[in-house]
Amino acid sequence: MRKATVTVTYDEEKLGALKMYLLQKGIDFEDELVKSIDTLYSKNVPTAVKDFFEMKNEAAKPVKKQEVKNSG
Repeated sequence: MRKATVTVTYDEEKLGALKMYLLQKGIDFEDELVKSIDTLYSKNVPTAVKDFFEMKNEAAKPVKKQEVKNSG
């Protein structure tokens, strides 16, 4: 799956404080943002669309060939 970059404008002082306190707790800022966006996606995108993307992603995965063992 390809990744996209999201740019938002937010209060600089609040952002600095947030990053500082997350760092103190050992929490990664970017991971928390991704979790928040995933929550928005889960709450707002219809199930049929999510199912379609899941099927599309599964179909795009390369199929691994099973090794054939020679008996003899």
